[in-house]
Amino acid sequence: MMKVLVTGTAGFIGSAVALKLLERGDQVVGIDNLNDYYDVNLKKARLARFQDHPNYTHITADLADRAAVERAFAEHKPQRAINLAAQAGVRYAAENPHVYVSTNVTGFLHVLEGCRHHGVEHLVFASTSSVYGANTNMPFSEHQHTEHPLTLYAASKKANEQMAHAYAHLFGLPCTGLRFFTVYGPWGRPDMALFLFTKAILAGEPIRVFNHGRHKRSFTYIDDIVEGVVRTLDRVPAKNGAWNSRAPDPATSGAGPYRLYNIGSRQTVELLRYIEVLEQCLGRKAQMQMLPLQPGDVPDTEAACDDLAQDVGYEPRVSVEEGVAEFVRWYLRYHQPGEPGA
Repeated sequence: MMKVLVTGTAGFIGSAVALKLLERGDQVVGIDNLNDYYDVNLKKARLARFQDHPNYTHITADLADRAAVERAFAEHKPQRAINLAAQAGVRYAAENPHVYVSTNVTGFLHVLEGCRHHGVEHLVFASTSSVYGANTNMPFSEHQHTEHPLTLYAASKKANEQMAHAYAHLFGLPCTGLRFFTVYGPWGRPDMALFLFTKAILAGEPIRVFNHGRHKRSFTYIDDIVEGVVRTLDRVPAKNGAWNSRAPDPATSGAGPYRLYNIGSRQTVELLRYIEVLEQCLGRKAQMQMLPLQPGDVPDTEAACDDLAQDVGYEPRVSVEEGVAEFVRWYLRYHQPGEPGA
């Protein structure tokens, strides 16, 4: 049994990771501020799945609150930590930049400090495929440089990667960053495409399809993501003894125990196909409003996950057809419990 501090336990990925850790017998200390970026009732419903578990302790706090984060580490003394709390939403950042820096940068600093001062054995933290930004050399590899993020959200996550590397070097804190690729599934965020599309189609309203639906994504089912996160937690990184400072590898380091991995599906799916699968699962056709690519969005993402497969045995198993069907079943149960098929 390990004691693991998990931030963002009322969130989509954080709640699923906490549930998995509890199921395998770990103790979980969860931190979440339950902010109102989207429906707080959904966040509370996620927490309700495990908040009464004897091995779960919940702390309602904001990562930007330095004293609260320090208190959480000092009182609970976790062995390992997973940072999944963040201000999400690529487009939201354009109108609310200060929130991103407060949560994603300052808040992450407080987590790093807690780990440093309380002997945490390993910090796993969420990054994003958005850090690849203007890069179009696919599949995206952790060994490529990521110097051209296109959104503040991506820039804040790039900052997390660099801050973690500095702490790995200066204080010997083992850090592993995971670049998530378009996660979807039951209990997902209401501001994400699958949720928005489902809600609109059921209401007979049009859906907004950017880039005319022609962009591709490595859509990754939540259970596959969770399996990868937990396996990564169990593998503490080490310095790369073969690291070459004249030809530096961004994914590893010779300066400290540090590693970056992509985590996503190996198969890319065009957005129009994603919508087609959703239509089949709902038994309804979508009214599509075709729009150009939005500023900050990238045309395609494709994950190279060979390193994570080699190091922890990560292998996504859920197809888009299976995953979307599971989401629809959950959505109907959660939002329309009295409807046929729910």
